[in-house]
Amino acid sequence: MIGVSPQHWLQLSLLPSTRTERARFPEHWQPHHFEPIGELFLLPAGEPVHTRSECRAQVTVACAFEPEAVQDWLDEEFEWTDVRLKGSLDLASPTIRDLLVRLRSEIRSPGMASETLVELMAGHIAVELGRHLRLVGERRPAGGLASWRLRTIEERLAEVCAPPSLQELAQLVGLSVRQLARGFRASHGRSIGAHVAAVRAEQAKQLLASAACVKSVADALGFSSTANFTAAFRRVTGETPRAYQARVAKDSTSRSTRV
Repeated sequence: MIGVSPQHWLQLSLLPSTRTERARFPEHWQPHHFEPIGELFLLPAGEPVHTRSECRAQVTVACAFEPEAVQDWLDEEFEWTDVRLKGSLDLASPTIRDLLVRLRSEIRSPGMASETLVELMAGHIAVELGRHLRLVGERRPAGGLASWRLRTIEERLAEVCAPPSLQELAQLVGLSVRQLARGFRASHGRSIGAHVAAVRAEQAKQLLASAACVKSVADALGFSSTANFTAAFRRVTGETPRAYQARVAKDSTSRSTRV
């Protein structure tokens, strides 16, 4: 497919990809020059793009930004170089990823002042996108993991099942457990354990919002008991699974009543 967007198109794929997705920018690259598309990517405004992928079901979070909304956070001399165009197809930014996941969660289960919060999060994403684009092509943080390693870890964590051990993740990316832990912290600014807990909490929210019982969610996520799941969920979110589920149900009923 060949097209061009008048806006910056930011997209996060929530399901594992087929790893066959490719894209090229015909005004910059040769006809045979295609680069992989990561789970988090940006299609720059005004840049024709040629994409290839296998047809399959996918769940995504997407945001369209007017060029001015992002340009405010870029240098006046910012240019879409080949390196930046390549980097835009695989944005290794855990901050932007987490913001998009939070944005989806808020839209699916809005709480108090939801519209204001969504607007603020969109602005935050625009700022972080501008920051990231300025750094694309520069050396990654000292000791940080390569983007393909970060992507491999995220793909494994996207599976709704028992969490992987550090040993499993280390083997997936060809590192020792110590190298993995050190590199992940350098890339994300937090421990891999904290990141796994945050990802699993988001998975739990999605399952709980679908009205699944707490025990079935605990079983699906590989917890040994409902009590352990409750403790882990509360540690990350500040509320119990049942309290979260009740709040989501109440908000849903309230919206239905207003309609």
